[in-house]
Amino acid sequence: MRGSLELNDNNPDMLAQFSISESWVGDFSSGVIRLEERSARLHGLALPECGLLSLVRCYDPQDRNRIVRIFEQAATLSSSFCFSTTIVMGNGYRQPLFCMGESNGYEDAGSGSMIGMFIFPKLETSAGMQPVRRQ
Repeated sequence: MRGSLELNDNNPDMLAQFSISESWVGDFSSGVIRLEERSARLHGLALPECGLLSLVRCYDPQDRNRIVRIFEQAATLSSSFCFSTTIVMGNGYRQPLFCMGESNGYEDAGSGSMIGMFIFPKLETSAGMQPVRRQ
């Protein structure tokens, strides 16, 4: 059953040590995806609400079509999904991104939602600078 997996070995402290993770939600009726502040900033967005094409604009160009298809499939059939890509920032830095989510409700009334989690691994550059920091 989706959403019912119990993780008895869940270690949020370890996850926080190696990554930044933030949740997001998508509304099928409006087409709006709502991100948390850091996720919006890392995606190069001025506002935390956007559409799918605005969200994926900063992703590695070779991954964009695949990720749009994943979201489109999840919007037409309740399902779980995941993907990984790289955010290509304006300064040339490349930030890996993992995304996991699930969709529900589309079949019932033509509307529904998605929820998910972005995970941004913390990486140190060769200069020793940490490009993404916890606050």
